[in-house]
Amino acid sequence: MSPRGRPRAFDREKVLAEAMHVFWERGYEGASLAELTAAMGINPPSLYAAFGGKESLFREALELYGVTDGQYTARALREQPTARASVEAMLRDNARAYCEPGHPTGCMVVLAATNYTGASQGVHDYVAELRAATKDKLRKRLRQGVEEGELAEDADVGALATFYTTVLHGLSLQARDGADRAELDRAIDLAMASWPRP
Repeated sequence: MSPRGRPRAFDREKVLAEAMHVFWERGYEGASLAELTAAMGINPPSLYAAFGGKESLFREALELYGVTDGQYTARALREQPTARASVEAMLRDNARAYCEPGHPTGCMVVLAATNYTGASQGVHDYVAELRAATKDKLRKRLRQGVEEGELAEDADVGALATFYTTVLHGLSLQARDGADRAELDRAIDLAMASWPRP
């Protein structure tokens, strides 16, 4: 019995990485199918066969981003010994990554779906959920800091999580607008100077 269909003539992970960079640079709405397929080196039928369509490709690209170029926040919250160290590592590691050459500036999760139409509302909502999940993880890490006596018992961890995710998202926008690492680090210095005393 002969196998059905032709085998794929491309490396799925490699073409997904190329799509990720297009979405990261151009955004979901700005990335045309022609740009995506050109960057991926495949034709539209192959894209649909392998990924199901533009939206599902975008979601897979976001997943890839989360475990590659976008993994700094999760790592900082998981690995740093204190809440303060977690927040500072989250900001500094991301700021460094936002400015590194070799890929688009800023954060894909922050920048790739800010503009949307009715047809792409689901994409916008999905990315908003990812951002909300990050803020929730930060809030939990801050709550742990309260439990460990690092922050005061009455610390408003919700407001702190909102503040520091706002700084994180702002760093992404500043990097996209051309700010360099030194400029972002100065902003982080000011943000960390606002850290509440226990």
